[in-house]
Amino acid sequence: MFTGIITDVGTIAELDQQGDLRARIQTGYDTASIDIGASIASDGVCLTVVALGADWYDVQISAESVGKTNLGTWVVGKRVNLERALKVGDELGGHIVSGHVDGVAEIIKMVDEGDSTRVTLRAPKALAKFIAPKGSVALNGTSLTVNDVDGADFGINFIPHTKEVTTWGDMAEGDMINLEIDTLARYVARLNEVG
Repeated sequence: MFTGIITDVGTIAELDQQGDLRARIQTGYDTASIDIGASIASDGVCLTVVALGADWYDVQISAESVGKTNLGTWVVGKRVNLERALKVGDELGGHIVSGHVDGVAEIIKMVDEGDSTRVTLRAPKALAKFIAPKGSVALNGTSLTVNDVDGADFGINFIPHTKEVTTWGDMAEGDMINLEIDTLARYVARLNEVG
């Protein structure tokens, strides 16, 4: 489990297709405190650490994960949002995030409003019903509040701090973003289905 509060921005150092995709991520985390088998959300995708070095860790990414997320667009040098798994007693500053990406949303519009940036994204139609104004979503692993919804389109506002401490300052129209809907919305919808 994660909170959607990004605690490091890593860099893709190596990519190797060995059956599964293997990625080396350079990080500012103290890797001596990371165990092999630990879960680290990388752009919102819960990935398992399979090797460690002084300032990097490796993850192995299945074809299923590549196919359901934007990880297939990773290139060496790309910056990625990182969050280590939640520990009992940690502050829950965002919302409950599983690291299980539901789909990919597209940035369709970006407009600066004062120092902030309003971003409009288009969700896959099957996921749009789970996104509500003032509800939560995780986008590339970042816990965010939805401002408004219009069909499959929804708006998010990014303050300067968020753009500085995440990869959101790098984003542009047309970018594909990992989307995880709020777990509570998923269960409410399921309860409504089964009546």
